[in-house]
Amino acid sequence: MKTLRQLGSLAFVLGLFTVIFAGVPWHVMVEDDPVVPWLLRIAVFCLLGGILVVLLTVAIEQRKIKGPTAETLPAESEAGVLLLNSTEVPGRQASEILGLVQGHTVFAIWLGKDLSALIRLVLGGELTEYTEMMGKARSTATNRMMAQAVRMGADAIINVRYMTTSVVGSAAELLVYGTAVKLSE
Repeated sequence: MKTLRQLGSLAFVLGLFTVIFAGVPWHVMVEDDPVVPWLLRIAVFCLLGGILVVLLTVAIEQRKIKGPTAETLPAESEAGVLLLNSTEVPGRQASEILGLVQGHTVFAIWLGKDLSALIRLVLGGELTEYTEMMGKARSTATNRMMAQAVRMGADAIINVRYMTTSVVGSAAELLVYGTAVKLSE
């Protein structure tokens, strides 16, 4: 279903750009000739058909009950760094504060997925395109922060915080930061 929706989005985008960049100049140059070239006819059908396919696939997906998909981070034991949003590690003492660590990324979704999300916004339901985008951004930023902590020789990152901001259009910036510490044995 997702592949079909992406094909519909691609048809829409291709049709839209063909109509804009070929249709408008054609209309300006040959305004008197009522016969529309076959390329523009196909582009209009792609544009309308793409919207229809996206609408149908989103409507079908709305009827299905799906549980949230969780983006998994590497296990803390694999990375060797414990992540906590508290200021202390229960049962352990911070023997040395190594400093601030952070991970940062900016993610965006392409126009086709943005169209799908816009249609879902009208119909209601979870905007899965943005959920997936933010999950990937969170995972990427967290992994970058953990890599920085590993380079510093940290055992844990305490007081972890996430911040997001909208950059432009459908792009979102995600920053994760915390304090890298060495733990006593």
